[in-house]
Amino acid sequence: MKFTKKLSIIVCSLTTAFLSTAVITNTYKSAVQAQTEGQELIINGGFETDPLADINDPNIVNSNVTAWVKSGEPIDILGVTISNFPHTGNQGLSLGSFSGISYIAQTIPTIPGQHYQLTYYFASIEEAPNLKNKFKVFIGGKKVSVKKDTPYQPYTQYTLDFKAKATSTEIKFGSKAKYAFLYLDDVSVKATSEHQGENYGDEVIDDGDD
Repeated sequence: MKFTKKLSIIVCSLTTAFLSTAVITNTYKSAVQAQTEGQELIINGGFETDPLADINDPNIVNSNVTAWVKSGEPIDILGVTISNFPHTGNQGLSLGSFSGISYIAQTIPTIPGQHYQLTYYFASIEEAPNLKNKFKVFIGGKKVSVKKDTPYQPYTQYTLDFKAKATSTEIKFGSKAKYAFLYLDDVSVKATSEHQGENYGDEVIDDGDD
């Protein structure tokens, strides 16, 4: 997808949609539930809660994402929309920010010292020579994964283990794709008895920006 075509899609949405930050509803679950191994802590991790189209204009994709908070420049935030390109189910999340990094985050209840596992599915439709993208993962405010210039790939599972340091932990994704789109789906966090996936430890990841 050429940059000019992508820009026209996002500008169209910008001029017709109402700009607002998604409000978290029922983001927190009880601490008792959080202690149960295998209990899902992410709300709307499959991005199925919201309709595909904007209720005010069926020709515009929906930029509201229930239980997640978006941040960044307005034109980039608006590029993060519900998509009919899912890993499972009927919908996923399209990551279409192109001028700067936009973020989508959710804060979950955690127990200090408890082990957790974050899993998510990530896809890219950018292809060389039109290839310039970035995808980041943050856990509790710490950057734990950075992917740069990911060429075309179908939805691929990624797993990160972490140990909670507080009674709540923010799970955040940052993205930018200049020429086409990245996609996110099936985000999950569950308590585990021990580290089962990739342990990012105390490594500091620096990709030159935030």
